[in-house]
Amino acid sequence: MSALTSVFHPDLTMAGLLNLYPGAQRALFRQYHIGGCSSCGFRPEETLAEVCFRNEKLPVGDVLEFLEKSREEDEKSLITPEEAAALPSARLLDIRTREEFEAVHIPGSTLFTQELLSEITSQWDREALLIIVDHQGKRALDAAAYFAGHGFSEVRALHGGIDAWSQQIDPSLPRYHLE
Repeated sequence: MSALTSVFHPDLTMAGLLNLYPGAQRALFRQYHIGGCSSCGFRPEETLAEVCFRNEKLPVGDVLEFLEKSREEDEKSLITPEEAAALPSARLLDIRTREEFEAVHIPGSTLFTQELLSEITSQWDREALLIIVDHQGKRALDAAAYFAGHGFSEVRALHGGIDAWSQQIDPSLPRYHLE
């Protein structure tokens, strides 16, 4: 039994699943059309077994195996703060809110905005390394998947987000907690 399936089990709530593996919702939607819209959504307190049952009685073991494979694939898209810091030519794209960015950001990073999206998709080099930064690494994989799906071949998510960067690379950057 792998480490993932020993942590993930049928009675795990969806909130617990997403806490352990933030990319689970993206993976479940991609494979089973679960969790991406109101008609296929789930409640945080529902268990994985309950969600599988009401979605065509999906075999929970198969879903757990799929989640394991998806998590392994997601991990290939991660880059550690140490690896990112050693790549000064990489573009750092910060997907946090403007308020978070203005409070603290990695020097040289760019705040993602809707206005910038058009420039990114039409003008940025799709083969250059693009590193997505969020607060704690929970949303960056979704953004990395979006850019990869739009032809960016070297996109990575900063493992642990700016929180990990401030602990491992630049302790002068203040850490914060969202309420």
